Amino acid sequence: MMGSLLRSIPNAFTLGNLVCGIFSITFAMNGFYKIAAALIMLAAVCDVFDGKLARMLKVDSPMGVELDSLADIVSFGVAPAILSHSMLHHSPLLTIAFIAFPIAGAWRLGRFNVSPTKGYYTGVPITLAGLITAVLAFFSFASPWLMIILAILMVSPLRIPKL
Repeated sequence: MMGSLLRSIPNAFTLGNLVCGIFSITFAMNGFYKIAAALIMLAAVCDVFDGKLARMLKVDSPMGVELDSLADIVSFGVAPAILSHSMLHHSPLLTIAFIAFPIAGAWRLGRFNVSPTKGYYTGVPITLAGLITAVLAFFSFASPWLMIILAILMVSPLRIPKL
C-alpha cells in the first residue's frame, strides 16, 4: 500500500505537467495568451519535481520515464507551438515553425529515451525550448524564426551541461 502511494507521487506531478499543457492549449486557442504561457511555466515546475521526487523516493520506473516524455511533448512541444501560432498572423514560415517545433521536440525526447546521457544533454532540452517560448509569449513576443532556431537546437549535437 505505502509503496504504491510513494510510486504515485512523482506520476501525480507528471500528470500535473500534462494537465497544465492541455489547459495551456485551451487558453491559447481562446486568446488568453498570458495564462497559456503561465501554464507552460507551471508545467515546467511540475516537470522539475517529478524526476527529483522519483529519484529521492527511489521509485523511478520505465513507465514514469515514458509518461514524462508524453507529458513533455504536450506541455513543451505542442502547447508552445499552439500559443505562438495563436498569437501571430498566419504565414508559410509560421506553418513551418508550428510543425517543426513539436516534431523536433518529439525527436529529441525519443533520442534521449533511447540513449540517455550522464552529466549533459544532447541538444536543447524540450523543456527549455518550451519555457523560452512561453516566457517570451508572456511578454507578448512570439517569432516563427525563434521557434525554428529552437527546433534546430533541440535536434542538434550540441552538448549542454545538466544543472
